[in-house]
Parts: sequence; C-alpha cells; structure tokens
Amino acid sequence: MLSSSARYLTRACFSPLQCHKLVKYRLFHDVPLLDDLAYRGFIQDVTRPDALRQALQSKPQAVYSGVDPTAPSLHIGHLLPFMTLLHFQIRGHGIIPLIGGATGRVGDPSGRSTERTQADIQQIEENVIKLTESIQSFFGRALDYAQKKLETDGSPVLPLQNPSVLSNLVWHEKFSMLDFLRDVGKHVRVNTMLNRESVRARLESQQGLSFTEFTYQLLQAYDFYYLHKYHGCSIQVGGSDQWGNILAGLELIGRYETHSAAAVVEPSAFGLTTPLLTTSTGEKFGKSAGNAVWLDPKLTSIFDFYQYFLKVTDDDVEKYLKLFTLLPRATITELVQTHQAAPEKRIAQRWLAAEVTELVHKRDGVIRAETLTKTFFESDYEGLKAENVKSALEGDPRLVVLDPREIQGTPVAKLAAKYGLVASNSAAKNLIASRGLYLNNQVVPEAQYTVQNSSLIDGRVAILRAGKGKLLVIVAN
Repeated sequence: MLSSSARYLTRACFSPLQCHKLVKYRLFHDVPLLDDLAYRGFIQDVTRPDALRQALQSKPQAVYSGVDPTAPSLHIGHLLPFMTLLHFQIRGHGIIPLIGGATGRVGDPSGRSTERTQADIQQIEENVIKLTESIQSFFGRALDYAQKKLETDGSPVLPLQNPSVLSNLVWHEKFSMLDFLRDVGKHVRVNTMLNRESVRARLESQQGLSFTEFTYQLLQAYDFYYLHKYHGCSIQVGGSDQWGNILAGLELIGRYETHSAAAVVEPSAFGLTTPLLTTSTGEKFGKSAGNAVWLDPKLTSIFDFYQYFLKVTDDDVEKYLKLFTLLPRATITELVQTHQAAPEKRIAQRWLAAEVTELVHKRDGVIRAETLTKTFFESDYEGLKAENVKSALEGDPRLVVLDPREIQGTPVAKLAAKYGLVASNSAAKNLIASRGLYLNNQVVPEAQYTVQNSSLIDGRVAILRAGKGKLLVIVAN
C-alpha cells in the first residue's frame, strides 16, 4: 500500500516528454547548451560529453535531479541543481525534480564523515508533501521569469509546462528485500561499490560505514534506472559529491541493457555534476548568520532573501549573476564592467538581488524588497511610491497610516512621541535640540515644526528617524 506522500505525488505523475514543447530561447540560441552551462559555471564533471552533446542536439532529452526530504522547504542551496534543470527546460528538454521519499529514510553518506541521525518517517512524509509544493512553486515562478526574458528578447513564446514532481518512494515501497536483491543486487559488483570515493573515505574513518549507508548507492542507482525505463530519463544532474552515485546508476542501466552481470556496454544515459559552491571567503553558499536562506517567505522574509544577494562580495557577484539569473552574456559583461568602475554603488549586486528575487518571489517581491531597502538603509528617497511603501510595510509596527490633516497639523515632535518612535514629548524635544530627529533625512529644526506638504515623499509619506537606527513611517490615507 502506498504511503500518503506517495499517493500525493502519483496524482499528476507523467513523463515530462509527454508534455514537451520545444522552445527556441534566442538569448542562448547561438550557444550550445553544454557550452552555456560551462560558461555559467554549472559543470564540474560530465560523462561522455561528446555523446551527450550529440544527444542534446538530436532530440529532446529528459533530465532529473534529486532532493533529500530533510526539510519542509527548498533553500538557496537548491538553486544550483534546479537552475541547471531550468536551463534544460527552456531549451526544450523535459525535467524531473525527484524527492527522496525512500532514500531519505536511509541517508546519503556522500560528503559526510559521520552517519546521519535516522530520520523520523512521519516527518519525512510531511516534508515530501511540503517540498512538492515548494518545488512546484519554484518552477512556476521560474518559468514566468523565463517567459519574460523570452518576451524581452523578442523570441516566440510557447507555454512552458510546470514539471511534475516525483518521489522515489512510489517505486521503492513496492520492493521486498528479496526482490531488490534478486532484481538489483545481482547486477552490481561489490568491488566497484567499495571503490566509490564516498565509501572509501568512510571505511578509512574511525566510525566506519554501516551496511545501510553502504547500500544507499544501490537505491539511487535504481532511481536512475527506473526513471530511464519508465520516464525516458537519460540524464542525471547532481552535486559533485554525487558523482559515485551517478556512475552507479549509469552502470546499472548498462547492465540491465545488456542483461548481463559479467559485462556492461556504454549506457544510453549520461551524468552531469555541478561544483561545490562556496563564497570567496570559503564559506558554504546559502547560509546567512549561520542559518539557511529559505525560498519560503514564511521561513526567510523576501526582504532578508533580497538582502542576502545584495550583500554578496565583489569577488562573488559575477559568478552568481551567471548561475542564478538568465541574463545574457553581454548584459553580465556590461554589468561587471560598470560595477568595477564604481564598486561603491554596488550596481551588480543590485541587479543580482533583483533578478534572483524576481525568479523566486516574482516582480511584486522585488518591489517590496527594494522599497524596504530604500526606506531603511538609503538616504535618497527619490522614486519611492506611497502605495509601495504602505504595501511593503503592511503588518510592520513601524508603519502608521494617518489622516493627512493629522500629519500636517501636528508637530513632528508630538507625532514621534505619540506613535512610539521616542518615549515622550520631552524626549523628542531633547532629540531635536541635539539635531538627532530627522524628517525624510532632513534635520527637524525646532520643536514646533510641522510636516509641510512639499516635504512629503510622493505627496503622502513622512519617514521619521531617531538617530541612526529607529524609524517611523507615516503614510497619509
């Protein structure tokens, strides 16, 4: 009997090639896909590159990448494999995001020096369902972002199908141990398994390697075989630590195709790994103050998401523009050159933050994040719109919506005290006396000063600031 997460995923599971629509993406039209992926930094290793190049040019392929259900949402560390899938899709190939509903119960030893803590099965089930929604949301928005690039480029726009998300629990749950040993185990050579780097490293460690983790590569290898046979999948994409698991899958496909445990032919499938992504300081990409940067705005606010990319170093910004945006090469080159001429303006970072935020949170998210950034951190309020400010700060206690008559008829000092910017009227007056109270970044000159219509931003917004950090944003209704 299928589990709840498996049943959830089978409702719309079909081969991505069944809904294939070839899209000519003119931004990349003159650049072969593998060349563009290499230019952008997506490729660490690839099996039989010449044969893969020929396969990609001959007909549409299907490509998959897996996600462990260790959390209920995607984080920006998942952007690298999923942006790789997106590049395949906008070139007309089918994509399969795969969640490890089964393999997540075992735990992948790749890249780890110790064994994973055994996961709670109920938690995995819940994570599979939530991750499915997270992945569907990501690709829905990413495809909207890609369509806009097509429209901007003047290319013919064809519908891009939001991919189905699969869980490998759908097929692994049907296996008994005896069936798995007979149908899969007989095709695998133990000496080959022992030679995998992830296995050798753990065997040489003090803790060693459990039999459960040792067999993980068989489970993932069977995933590739199953997707190859039943979904026409010919390419697996994974991180550099997945190279051994990908090779195991290719070997299993080859052995099934020859029906022999003693010999294996070149399989009609390919593997591609992405590099381990670190910042210029050597830190793992995707962490902010030690915490993951999530794609779910309930876990990481859109503002904080935008700020993460706005704060990237000059050494990293070109790399991230290539990886996490669909900007064409010429635009990236021009942005980097402009940035290098005046790095203090952080032009490249602003573009990066806006593009990635639009990719993940749509254009409305960009407007919200840029509005908050301008309101909180910048001295130039030119271009701020009252409705954008009001929308961006909705639910924030620092936002107060007032009748225009109260705004212009009440001394600024009293507004600051009444709505919590300072503790009292006397505190406001003392702050004004020390030239520490600001209205729209101009010093409030005296205690009885009132807001003038001409000083309002967009005719409706007054931003009061006490010292460097405390803000009160007043918007006329």
